[in-house]
Amino acid sequence: MNQPIKKVALSAVRQVGKRLIKEYEKFNRAEVMLKSHHEILTKCDLMSQEIIINELVKHFPDYGIISEERPAEKNYSEYTWYLDPIDGTTNFSMHNPLWSISLALAKRGELVFGLVDVPMLEEIFMAEAGGGAELNGRKISVSKIFQGKVLNTFCHGPQDANIKKALAYWRRQKLNELDCRPLGSAAIELSYVAAGRVESFVAPGTHDWDVAAGALLVREAGGKVTDFSGRDWRLGLAEIVASNGKVHRQILGAVRGK
Repeated sequence: MNQPIKKVALSAVRQVGKRLIKEYEKFNRAEVMLKSHHEILTKCDLMSQEIIINELVKHFPDYGIISEERPAEKNYSEYTWYLDPIDGTTNFSMHNPLWSISLALAKRGELVFGLVDVPMLEEIFMAEAGGGAELNGRKISVSKIFQGKVLNTFCHGPQDANIKKALAYWRRQKLNELDCRPLGSAAIELSYVAAGRVESFVAPGTHDWDVAAGALLVREAGGKVTDFSGRDWRLGLAEIVASNGKVHRQILGAVRGK
């Protein structure tokens, strides 16, 4: 990994994290704006995005950038950043500390770096392709649980079809005696799989900026990431199943209703 990339990414995210903590503490829910599909937006999302993108462009002007609150642009660069300036905006707006900043870098479509900052908990998850995953500088790995009580998280996105899929999946989880606890931030949930705090994460409808960093974290921590059919997950796929690997077949069975 190019060390300046890691240094710039970490510096930009930390800088924004400190700003967001101050905004979070005084945030008024009346400031929430409504986007399409019942998604919400705050001025803090835009502030976070602007600061991080400005830093990335200053140091890496030729890299492409795909971000949640930014219009899509044609990208012909070898390298592309994937940014979610606040993953878990609803949590943020309701003074729930489970929100994060998610930033990943891909080279020719392959993830090479991922960073998830959870400012309120003072936790920074980071991974490099081939270099493992870490939490606040300490190596992390997925859990070793392979049967019995499996702790799972999921998210569904705002579209009606995804909500229906998630509800059906949740019911199957209960029937299969799996403990299912959505946290409200896909990036945090994937980071928790990587750190062994939960065994799996499922989402029927995501964007690359939601899960790119977390997917790399899980893989580098020894876990497995696929789509609902069991094929390796890659950028551009909306469905994602991430696990410690040992329970993956069980989770895929629940997803498929088997």
